[in-house]
Amino acid sequence: MLEGYIEKSKRKKILLMGDDLRMHSGIATMSREIVLGTAHRFNWVNLGAAINHPDFGKRLDLSQDTNNVTGLSDSSVMLYPSNGYGTPEVVRQLLEIEKPDAIMLFTDPRYWIWFFQMESEIRKKIPVIYYHIWDDYPAPLYNSPYYESCDLLMGISKQSKLISELVLGDKIKGKISTYVPHGINEKYFYPINEFMVEDYKKLQDEKKAIFGEDIPEFVVFYNARNIRRKCTSDLIAAYSVFCDKIGKEKAKKCALLLHTQAIDENGTNLNAVTELLCDPEYQKVKFVQHSLPTDAINRLYNMADVTALISSNEGWGLSLTESMMAGRMIIGNVTGGMQDQMRFEDEKGKWVNLTKDFPSNHYGRYKKCGKWAVPVFPTNLSLVGSIPTPYIFDDRCDFRDVAKAIEDIYNMSPEERQERGLAGRDWVTSEESMMSSKNMCNNVIFSIETTFKSWKPKSKFELIKIEKLPRKQIKHKLVY
Repeated sequence: MLEGYIEKSKRKKILLMGDDLRMHSGIATMSREIVLGTAHRFNWVNLGAAINHPDFGKRLDLSQDTNNVTGLSDSSVMLYPSNGYGTPEVVRQLLEIEKPDAIMLFTDPRYWIWFFQMESEIRKKIPVIYYHIWDDYPAPLYNSPYYESCDLLMGISKQSKLISELVLGDKIKGKISTYVPHGINEKYFYPINEFMVEDYKKLQDEKKAIFGEDIPEFVVFYNARNIRRKCTSDLIAAYSVFCDKIGKEKAKKCALLLHTQAIDENGTNLNAVTELLCDPEYQKVKFVQHSLPTDAINRLYNMADVTALISSNEGWGLSLTESMMAGRMIIGNVTGGMQDQMRFEDEKGKWVNLTKDFPSNHYGRYKKCGKWAVPVFPTNLSLVGSIPTPYIFDDRCDFRDVAKAIEDIYNMSPEERQERGLAGRDWVTSEESMMSSKNMCNNVIFSIETTFKSWKPKSKFELIKIEKLPRKQIKHKLVY
């Protein structure tokens, strides 16, 4: 029996609103881990979004599948496939049919504006939980109504947690705010060696399928969508520069492997970028474009010497955590949640804490980090925006700095790269990082159960004094 097991009839029921937990997006992957890791404490209903969902209109019972994975005999996991993230009418129907004890939201708050507009109706009956993500500063005061609409804010990164607290100010006192970093399942992502006969054979076969008989000695891996903020073109440019720096003969024994769509309307045509920047004779760039099961993704990490993600905005950066769990080094732009995974140290050798006077390390105050990571600091912070998000920093790193980071790792011996990668796995599974699936799920359980213990229904009415609204002025330093 799982530790802390509660029988089905006594569990609280949570309505989880986000991506369909069977899918392969980062939101879906983490939703699945949370549901599987907490099914012994909560019953779950997933309003699961997808574009043009093939199962739209159905109600699917995933309880037996959950039992098969977890070893439970009485889990309760229901799925309502949805085209998009829902509507007020759908939520009202689910409240009536499923009678959940809480609603949990997961993804960018802009998808939930319609939900936050009905929060008073909901919070008179049940609490609202938000697994909260925000990529960058300045702290988004325009999100204040959204954060105010929640009873529990679980920050995906140290930065996300601080951002919601800065935005709410004194109003955070009436809420619960916790740090719940993403957690990776070490059963699914792990280092593969020659003693693991079946895994090792599959790894070698797939290397040949991707690279042919000319297996590279050094591989840089990218595993993310081809969208603008991921800066995939900059990574290709960095790899091209790296190859030129080490010379053609050495470069012929290297490769850049990208698990992404080469052409995406939300990004660019990476085939054209590669053709422009890379000579196929010695600057090898390989694409794996189809979706893969988790075990195959783990083998891709194991083909690599380093995983690189240089997004200019990134709430977390799941491929870095998965790479660390697979025992591989990482290169990351120092922004958003990626900096958590690099474990920057302060003057006392402790993992840095963020405050209103030091809300991020993207300016590079601290340079020393975990030995598994080679950080690249942004050289330009540009304040960009749109009408729904009027301002946000775009943290751009220089592709030449990324090329230098790749070269630094290339110049290490294979033994040193392995030792550093395994140190990353040790840390990501530790109690300090809290980035294993088990730790993430324990943090979710603690946060939600603490909320249930202290939650009080919202009053039936509010008296609001009509007065001039305060100026929306920055609540932290702009330069630090």
